[in-house]
Amino acid sequence: MAKIDMIGIVVKNMPRALAFYRALGLDIPAEMDTEEHVSITTPNGYRIAWDTEEIIKGFDPGWTAPSGNSHGRIGLAFLCDNRADVDATFKRLVGLGHRSHKEPWDAFWGQRYAQVLDPDGNAIDLFAPL
Repeated sequence: MAKIDMIGIVVKNMPRALAFYRALGLDIPAEMDTEEHVSITTPNGYRIAWDTEEIIKGFDPGWTAPSGNSHGRIGLAFLCDNRADVDATFKRLVGLGHRSHKEPWDAFWGQRYAQVLDPDGNAIDLFAPL
């Protein structure tokens, strides 16, 4: 039986993408910035990988990046310690020059929620229980 093992993200600019995810707290060695494929295992056991558009086109020449007003093809949600941490993380990422998608709000489902766009336009969720 197949088991989920990895979340993959296609990126335009590896150093810029990895800097964003480092700002979210992922431990990604700096020397990985020059690689076309990067994979790490998070402390909770998930693997996340980043591949440049060029490496994807190398084995799938017909691949094209998402276009239009969509915000990518992945969904990643980062659990924050509490509502103040959601707000602080959002503010820090936007302060680093990343684009806001949804400012922090108290969602009807009982969480503090916010969304920031990574360098490739993927909406990344930040959340914590209220």
